[in-house]
Amino acid sequence: KDFSLSNEKDAHASDSDENSERGNWSNKGDYLLSMVGYAVGLGNVWRFPYLTYQNGGGAFLIPYTLMLALAGLPLFFMECSLGQFASLGPISIWRILPLFQGVGVTMVIISTFVSIYYNVIIAYALYYLFASFQKVLPWSDCFSWADEFCSKIRLVSDCNATLHGEIIHANYSFITSNNLTCMNGTMNYKPVQFPSEQYWNKVTLQRSSGLDETGNIVWYLALCLLLSWMIVGAALFKGIKSSGKVVYFTALFPYVILLILLVRGATLEGALDGIEYYIGRQSNITKLMEAEVWKDAATQIFYSLSVAWGGLVALSSYNKFHNNCYSDAIFVCVTNCVTSVFAGFAIFSILGHMAFVSERPVSEVVDSGFDLAFVAYPEALSKLPVSPLWSFLFFFMLLLLGLDSQFATIETLTTTIQDIYPEVMKKLRMPITLGVCILLFFLGLICVTQAGIYWVNLIDHFCAGWGILIAAVLEIIGIIYIYGGNRFIEDIEMMIGKKSRVFWLWWRMCWFFITPVLLMAILVWSLITFSPPTYGSVLYPAWGTAVGWCMIIFCVIWIPIIAIVKIVKAEGNLCQRIVSCCRPAANWGPYLECHRGERYSHVVDPKKEKEHEIPTVAGFVY
Repeated sequence: KDFSLSNEKDAHASDSDENSERGNWSNKGDYLLSMVGYAVGLGNVWRFPYLTYQNGGGAFLIPYTLMLALAGLPLFFMECSLGQFASLGPISIWRILPLFQGVGVTMVIISTFVSIYYNVIIAYALYYLFASFQKVLPWSDCFSWADEFCSKIRLVSDCNATLHGEIIHANYSFITSNNLTCMNGTMNYKPVQFPSEQYWNKVTLQRSSGLDETGNIVWYLALCLLLSWMIVGAALFKGIKSSGKVVYFTALFPYVILLILLVRGATLEGALDGIEYYIGRQSNITKLMEAEVWKDAATQIFYSLSVAWGGLVALSSYNKFHNNCYSDAIFVCVTNCVTSVFAGFAIFSILGHMAFVSERPVSEVVDSGFDLAFVAYPEALSKLPVSPLWSFLFFFMLLLLGLDSQFATIETLTTTIQDIYPEVMKKLRMPITLGVCILLFFLGLICVTQAGIYWVNLIDHFCAGWGILIAAVLEIIGIIYIYGGNRFIEDIEMMIGKKSRVFWLWWRMCWFFITPVLLMAILVWSLITFSPPTYGSVLYPAWGTAVGWCMIIFCVIWIPIIAIVKIVKAEGNLCQRIVSCCRPAANWGPYLECHRGERYSHVVDPKKEKEHEIPTVAGFVY
């Protein structure tokens, strides 16, 4: 293959890089912070603390830690090793097992879907960030946009009281007009909504009645979405060379903000009550007897570490060949889990204060997901002195947490393009990256209409669930059982050096048995407990659920399609064709010839790989 047309220097690579064609991270710090930024995301702040509270407080850390060791870390280490060994992205990496190349395609398509709605969440954070630049937070009270159900306090509708020695049940207005006192535990409250809830639905989202009512594009959310894509495009215009520097801020500063919020929260009245709800005055160990708790722990670890999305393979593919990916995997996984626990203290201390001020139990102010990030926590912050400052810090933190995860997701897409069209990316990296961002911006406009939140929830419900689990199960089965677990371990030892049998004992146990069984259990559990998507009390129409199924089918259908195409293209009878497709491709091995040694001395040089390419459906090669 003649590279004479590719003399123009790729911004992705520099003269000091080990791999002058694909490029390498400028230094290890760039890589580690990019990995931490990718793994540590919004879920660490808005989902883990709630799960801990819900599943027995501090006792939840037991299954959480076990699932990290048994499911999260083995998969994380596997993907980091895989990408680093071959210096290839999530599709081309399947030269290791051509029959399963569709798994890589599934990962990339799911990452594409997720990047569309994930940037919409970043747009929400940007909107609230800008809204915080006011003396009085716009959701701190029931202003002109509110309706009659808006109230900062709970309103009693009726209760029991004692009148002339008899117990009566009467309206609260009658009770107060007669100077009576409600009996404890007999009060019924009017259905009210707090200002932050109405602001989220009526002002931020301009939420329609359901998926059927699309409504108009909410222009200020569209502008925030455009700005978020501009930030992503600017950070990635030189690929890892630019994003690797941006993450020093986007990955580290959220810890500064979390620490500030924790210190502020800990000094507030009621903070201790919130923290006791989080870790439990006496952790409920009996909760560990419930299967749901273990399922929640496994699911949270799986999604929190971002395994099976393709991003870990893509980011690791820019490492130098002899980088210690083993220690990197442990560092990133432990950092991710410690961040989750740390964030819980910052969140619950301030929610505890909110409960104290509003005279409600902590359980009534705790929530997860959108309701925590854009309703409960903003409501709590609005009750603090100098509330705009704390609101700005919180939403700035959400913005940074979202951005560095998004950087890695888009890098996954551009890495895939680079592996397929290396010459084009050398010349046109910046225009292609910009084009990807523009395309995804336009695809995301449906998510900033008045029905946008329903689309965000729908994509999350289907694409970010089963598709990833299916890809993870096939990935570990393909590499460990078909390519060969022992063979894969030998590949890793080429990078990090020879290790003892004792060293590999744990990894063999996990890769060969424990991790696949756990992933299968989570997948089966998810299928059995499937329920149609809802947003709050709003049910989705049948066609909406059908669209969700179509999205997930579109994501995973490439697995059998590409497998069939590979088998058809192979030679021999059916059995021989399947066997040949289960063998590594002729060009599988370390990217650079100097790293191949005797084990891979037969590998076809990547520069001559055009002679060995097998075209597949959807334009993917190798």
